[in-house]
Amino acid sequence: MNNINIVLVEPEIPQNTGNIARTCAATGASLHLVKPLGFEIDDRKLKRAGLDYWDKLDITYYENLDDFFNKNPNAAFYCFTTKAKHKYTDINYPSRVFLMFGKETKGLPEELLYANPERCVRIPMRDTLRSLNLSNSAAIAVYEVLRQRGFDGLREDGQLTKFTWDE
Repeated sequence: MNNINIVLVEPEIPQNTGNIARTCAATGASLHLVKPLGFEIDDRKLKRAGLDYWDKLDITYYENLDDFFNKNPNAAFYCFTTKAKHKYTDINYPSRVFLMFGKETKGLPEELLYANPERCVRIPMRDTLRSLNLSNSAAIAVYEVLRQRGFDGLREDGQLTKFTWDE
């Protein structure tokens, strides 16, 4: 385990959560789901998006945001939001980090953002658009942390099936 944790607060779209679950499985990140969820966990769309990686996933459920913070009292967390003043690349992420994302329609609670301005980060994008897709944002965040760690524990080379790469 590489101590990267993705926290989804009240996710609403099963396909996004499934895609993020697949990213977690592929990178070794843990997934934390904060209720209420906008779908049933056995939702066919959720399972389909995560493909056959569900058995390779470390997942924890919480009743609400207070439950999450009570069970992770010293969590080094970063809130990904379009409302932040800092870029996600400005942060030197700690060894055990929680990357938090809010629900697709509203994002994270503004009370949480206001109380933690130095832990709020944004992914730069065009001014005229509302936001990136949740699963894309989570992937960008995880891979930034992994990049900072030199992709430790991940396979970096690929192999062709019919040919070999010339050395």
